[in-house]
Amino acid sequence: MFDTIPDMAGKRAEISPDAIAFTDAASGRQWRFAEIDKAANGVAAGLARAGITHGDRLAILCLNRVEFFITLFACQKTGVILCPLNWRQPAPELVETLEPVGAMALICDAAQAGLADAVAQSCNIPKLAIETDLAAWIDAGESQPAVSVDANQPWYLLFTSGTTGRPKAVIQTARMAWANAINISQAARMTGEDRSVNFLPLFHTAGINLYTLPLFLMGGSSTVLPKFEPDQIFTLLKQGEVSQFFGVPAIYQAFSLLPDVGEIDWRSVRCGCGGAPLPEPLIRFFAGLGAKVLNGMGMTETGPTVFLMDPENAERKIGSVGRAQMLTEMRLDGVVAGQPGAGEIQLKGPNITPGYYLNEKATRDAFTEDGWLRTGDVGRRDEDGYIFIVDRIKDMYISGGENVYPAEVERVLNEHADVLESAVISMPDPKWGEVGAAFIIARPGASLDPQELRSWSRQRLAAYKVPVQVTLVEDFPRTAAGKVRKPELRSMLP
Repeated sequence: MFDTIPDMAGKRAEISPDAIAFTDAASGRQWRFAEIDKAANGVAAGLARAGITHGDRLAILCLNRVEFFITLFACQKTGVILCPLNWRQPAPELVETLEPVGAMALICDAAQAGLADAVAQSCNIPKLAIETDLAAWIDAGESQPAVSVDANQPWYLLFTSGTTGRPKAVIQTARMAWANAINISQAARMTGEDRSVNFLPLFHTAGINLYTLPLFLMGGSSTVLPKFEPDQIFTLLKQGEVSQFFGVPAIYQAFSLLPDVGEIDWRSVRCGCGGAPLPEPLIRFFAGLGAKVLNGMGMTETGPTVFLMDPENAERKIGSVGRAQMLTEMRLDGVVAGQPGAGEIQLKGPNITPGYYLNEKATRDAFTEDGWLRTGDVGRRDEDGYIFIVDRIKDMYISGGENVYPAEVERVLNEHADVLESAVISMPDPKWGEVGAAFIIARPGASLDPQELRSWSRQRLAAYKVPVQVTLVEDFPRTAAGKVRKPELRSMLP
């Protein structure tokens, strides 16, 4: 696939200069593509004057805002490597994340100024303010022809959540971004007429790439919210301002509990879901409202889009993430190509990261000897070629010699009328080696008896799969992407 491309903001400004690229929900300002490009040129020039040039790392700490994307495009023009940081983390964690990549400066918004001060001082780097420094650079921006950029060089780094150790910096390239745009736009049937809403955190791949950056490349428009605000998103949906929507299961779950959820014209919204599969009860709930929520699957290392279910079979193949999309090859380890079976999902294609920044060992470990990315996910292909995610390999446990995949148990528990969401982990057992422990969020107003739930489960699961312990909780510890932090659940065991 291509190795050199025109810079994205510059080329999009050439094609549709007067079309709306972004609407800033906080200020109401609309940014045209030509304005975004001029602003990015201004930031690029400002970075150069500050001595931040090709290959240097630039950290950014802010809530969602248009200036983030302006900075992202400025970095693409100059070869500076952007490093988005998680504003939910305390300063010591951010310092630990940032020190290995050696940032030259830290950009922040006013809301994160205190946190940014602590990080910048510990890393001995200057701090730049979006509201002053960047604002001046943006105002001085001028129109310029699009420049050619190396599609394979690091463009920005995304740091893994660190639930299994020190965060790794996943390299993201323009090549990956274009491959993701092709994968998701044809799967979601995206066009330049579409409108979406940006609210997932920008230090996460979904915040940038689902669907904001692909929609930008297609010439569509995104409304940018500072962060997840259910009422604002719901209002945009009710007003018909969103035609493409992507969320994690917790967001759809929250929407399902709103009394006026049926007031949205869901048939006019193409809905995607990632981070974890949307449970069957929620798929059927939204289908009853006219929405076909399409489960997908991807990783920070894959750009992220690999799978997305097709709307024609979403209800017939509930639980499936569809097939690998156009620019991604997939194989199941140990399974004959094209045949039904289960194995680790391994991937290859232009959407796959070249590796982890300054971490050769982690990069080697992530790929097979013949160059396929190991996902760590067990997938099952059915007789029609559709893929179902069985579970993470590391989450599987062995009870009495039998393999148990927590995701399978969770799917069954989520079918109970009084269960809103479940999470299953293993716990030691002197007789069986390991047994299951389930954490349950009950539906509002429900009176759920743990023993009754175990008895109900036994009618639907083999005895060794039924959780021995059931604990009711108000919520789960989660990552920024909405995934349950299962290692933290272990500390909640009685």
